[in-house]
Amino acid sequence: MQKGTILIVDDNRGVLTSVEYLVEDYFARVLAVSSPESIPSALREENIDVVLLDMNFHAGVNNGNEGLYWLSEIKRRSPRTQVVLFTAYSDVDLAVRGMKAGADDFVIKPWDNARLLSALREAYRKSQTENRQAAAVDDEPRMHWGTSPAVAALRSMTEKVSRTEANILITGENGTGKDMLAREIHRLSPRSGRPFVAVDMGCIPGSLFESELFGHVKGAFTDAHSDRTGRFEAADGGTLFLDEIANLPLHLQAKMLTAIQRRTFTRVGSNEVRTADIRLICATNRRLEQMVAQGEFREDLLYRINTIHLHLPPLRERTDEIMPLAHIFLSEYAERYARRIGHFTQQAEEKLTSHTWPGNIRELQHAIEKAVIMSDSDETIDAADIQITPTATADGAVQDHLPTLEEMERQTLGEALARSHGNLTQAASSLGITRQTLYNKMKRHGL
Repeated sequence: MQKGTILIVDDNRGVLTSVEYLVEDYFARVLAVSSPESIPSALREENIDVVLLDMNFHAGVNNGNEGLYWLSEIKRRSPRTQVVLFTAYSDVDLAVRGMKAGADDFVIKPWDNARLLSALREAYRKSQTENRQAAAVDDEPRMHWGTSPAVAALRSMTEKVSRTEANILITGENGTGKDMLAREIHRLSPRSGRPFVAVDMGCIPGSLFESELFGHVKGAFTDAHSDRTGRFEAADGGTLFLDEIANLPLHLQAKMLTAIQRRTFTRVGSNEVRTADIRLICATNRRLEQMVAQGEFREDLLYRINTIHLHLPPLRERTDEIMPLAHIFLSEYAERYARRIGHFTQQAEEKLTSHTWPGNIRELQHAIEKAVIMSDSDETIDAADIQITPTATADGAVQDHLPTLEEMERQTLGEALARSHGNLTQAASSLGITRQTLYNKMKRHGL
C-alpha cells in the first residue's frame, strides 16, 4: 500500500530515475531533485516523511561535508522527517558520523534493492511514530501564560531556551505549573516529536530509585523477574523531566551526576555501560542552595542541572491573572462536561480574586472544575458554586461559613508548607505525620 512522501536528493540523474522507479509502489508521493538547494523549498511546500540524501554533490569533493550540512538543515527545519543517507562504500565512517548527527540509517552504493526499501520503509514507520507522539503532546493541556510583566519575561526566556539543549531547573511552589512548563519547553524544542518522560521523584520509594531511573536486569534483586528499561533509557532522543529533584537520595546523586555529564548509565545488576541522548529538565519547590549548605544536595549536581533557571511566581503575586485563568478553565470544563456556562457573576469574581490561593493555579483549576459540575445555572457561576478554603480579608475578617474538616486539613497543610518554605520533611515533622503521608495528602488536596 502506498503511504507517505519521500524526497530523493542525488546529483546523478541515473540514480534518481532508478530509485524513483523502485519506490513508487511503496510511497504515495515521490519527489526527486538533483540539487540539495531544493531541499528548503520542498520542506516548506510538502509534508516530507523521508529523505534519501546523497552525501557528495560536487565532482572531486568526497569529504561528505555537504551531506552532513544538509542533514543538519533537514533536522533543524523538520525534526520529524527521517533521513536515510546514500553513500559510497568508502564513506562508511562518514555515514556513521551522519547517524550520530541524526540520520535514521544509511545505504551503501551500489545498493541492494531489498536493503534500500527496508531502510526507507523503516524510516517512514519511525516518522509516523514520532508524529503520533507529537500529536499526543499537542493534545495535552498547554501552558497557561498570563499577562503580568514577570510572566511575560518568563515566556520570552522559555521560548529562547527551548530551542537549545541546555539543562533547565524550574522552581516554584506546588501548583504553579512546573510540569506544564516542562512540557511546554519540550513542545517548543527540536525534540518535540520524541519521548517526553516525566518522573515524579516524590512518589518513588527510596529502595527503587536506581531501578526506576536506570533500569535493571533479570535477577538483579528479589522480584526482578525480567529486564526492565529505566526512565533514563526510555527518554533516549527526547526529554527527561525529573519533578521534585530534591527527593533524589544523596547516595544516588553521584550516579545521576555521572549520567548527566556523560549521558551514560548502567542498569542495576549489569556492568554494561549504555548511552542515552536526553535533554534534562528538573523541577523543585525547595531551596536547593539551602540543601547544599546543609549537606543534603551535591553542589556539583546543582550546577549541572541549573544551566538555565526558570522561576514560576505564585498566583498571589500575580492576582491580575486570576480571572483570565479562571475563564480559561471555565471554557475547558464547560466543554468537557457539556455545560453551557460561560460567565462568572460579580460576586463569584470577587470571591476568586480575594482568595490567596495557597495551592496556586492547580487549586484554582480544581475549584473551577468543581464549580462547573455543581452549578445549577445554565449560564453563570455564582459565588456559592465556588468551594474554596476561606482566607482572611484586609481587616482580618473571614467568610462566615464553618469550614469542613477537609477544608481545615487543606488549610493546615498549606500553612505548614508555607512555614517550612516547601520543605516536605520539616512540614511533615511539624504536623506529626510521615513524609509519605504528607505527600499523599498534598496530592489529594491538589497542593
